[in-house]
Amino acid sequence: MEALRYIWEGAIPLQIHLHESEVTTIPSPPPAMVLAPRIGYLPLLASQIKPYFSSTLPPGVDTIWFEYKGLPLKWHIPTGVLFDLLCAEPERPWNLTVHFRGYPRQLLIPCEGEDSIKWSFINSLKEADYIVNGNTKNVMSMSQPDLVELWRSVLNAGDLEAYLRISSKLKLGGTDHEQVLNSITTSSLPGQSTSEMDIAGKVMTGRIPVRLYVRNVGEDFDNLEDAPPVNNWDDVSYINRPVEIHEECKCLTLHDAIRSLLSELFLEKATTKEESTTIIGEEERSDCTEQVDCKKTEERGPNFCDEHFQSYHPSIKLVRIQGIEPKCEIPFSWVVNNLMNPEYFLHICVFVTVQQVRC
Repeated sequence: MEALRYIWEGAIPLQIHLHESEVTTIPSPPPAMVLAPRIGYLPLLASQIKPYFSSTLPPGVDTIWFEYKGLPLKWHIPTGVLFDLLCAEPERPWNLTVHFRGYPRQLLIPCEGEDSIKWSFINSLKEADYIVNGNTKNVMSMSQPDLVELWRSVLNAGDLEAYLRISSKLKLGGTDHEQVLNSITTSSLPGQSTSEMDIAGKVMTGRIPVRLYVRNVGEDFDNLEDAPPVNNWDDVSYINRPVEIHEECKCLTLHDAIRSLLSELFLEKATTKEESTTIIGEEERSDCTEQVDCKKTEERGPNFCDEHFQSYHPSIKLVRIQGIEPKCEIPFSWVVNNLMNPEYFLHICVFVTVQQVRC
């Protein structure tokens, strides 16, 4: 399956600057140029970055952390997701600042190197297992060597072959991801057979683990580069909620899935005197042939039902997954089977504009 292979091979060029407060030599060292795997995590780059800057660091204990435009970056969010969320207009290379001192414990949870990231990854696997199957038996029953090899497959710049070999034991069948992975052998990775394409587009049922990152970019604008930067993590709404796919829903689109997760954004005015609302993706599904534009709202427009949002008109500016801005009418099953991260979560970045309107 070509899409999965491209995801695992995906990397972001980084230009990493050592913070000026930690430079003890003249002249300052030039920035380090690094390719960061999309599915990886920024602190895992320490083995490449630390030797480059070691001769200029002040005395002290090393605790690596990164910032972008003054915003400390959360280490447990995959690098590709951070890039998609924080760079409204993709920046290549991505200019980051690295620190080895002064860890901001009041803003970031502690990171004790690779072990912290590994256990965060495994805990996400357990969470996905619980969402899909109602328990964590599949992950908990894995042998320690299998867990280590699974983690190493992610650590070693995206070792897809090793991942496929081990992840099939997880049996997270609720996503049909297991069937997709089983359909790909090492010998078939360069190409994609018809049967693999059929599996990738297969309609699935169950609960899909999703992590949604909603960034409010204020009023609408023509160029993404005009979007204001994220100054605080409070500016980003984080929604960790599964998407329910029922058997009767034969054509659930990405748009439908996002509507079910952002129900507050898509509440419609009741057509009767009763204060009832309809949310597409829950009580009523959209028709398969309906053309959906995620940058526009329904003709009647969404309205928040509480007083705080009565004077604002929110709409989705763009959706970004794995660096891709897919059309919102794409089948959600394809998105899940092709763009899911190794810990079995689908990470979706949504940019929302909120325009003030007269009540």
